[in-house]
Amino acid sequence: MERMENKEVLNRIRGGLVVSCQALCGEPLHSSYIMGRMAVAAEEGGACGIRANSPEDVLEIRRNVSLPVIGLYKVEYADSEVYITPTMQEVDAMAQTGCEIIALDATARPRPGGVSLAEFFAAVRAKYPDRLFMADTSCFEEGRRAVELGFDLVGTTLSGYTPYTRGRSLPDYELMERYVRELSVPIVAEGGIWEAAQLRRARETGVWACVIGTAVTRPREITRHFVENMG
Repeated sequence: MERMENKEVLNRIRGGLVVSCQALCGEPLHSSYIMGRMAVAAEEGGACGIRANSPEDVLEIRRNVSLPVIGLYKVEYADSEVYITPTMQEVDAMAQTGCEIIALDATARPRPGGVSLAEFFAAVRAKYPDRLFMADTSCFEEGRRAVELGFDLVGTTLSGYTPYTRGRSLPDYELMERYVRELSVPIVAEGGIWEAAQLRRARETGVWACVIGTAVTRPREITRHFVENMG
């Protein structure tokens, strides 16, 4: 499938639900084939886009659906807490898949090798001036900085997952609202959306699009959620 024009991509996901189809190594559904079928199910269910991890999964998904894909590449490095598309190597791999949006960790944490986000993204933007990049952030200061650096979209993805935001109530409606109110780029609500009522409330903040992952595509975690809430 050919990559869509940026304007079309943003229009396609506006006001809709992006489904995250991810299963990491060690999870029961870890398989590019299975993620491809998950994406088909999401498309048939009305999703406006797919978020997916790893070149293999993204390529399989793009072979199976006609939706815009937010691609990321989770790789752990010993010297950094950043693992969502952490270095240029992962950016290059995602760019080669043809995914329409590439998501990066845009938190304040140092990247592998001690590289700052500003230094890293300057190199990324110079190499890929025409690609859409989504900033996965955890707090308002990170979102504001991401816009200053030239990211095209900002997500609430990592709220509650950095040391300085741990314990925040999810979904982080407060962050969504402030982003929408004060930032000039499309905002993506992501993280902790488990129920239809939460999805509706997230949309009411005025975000551009919403992402749901675990509550749709990770049956082990879905089962645990219901077991833990049986009373």
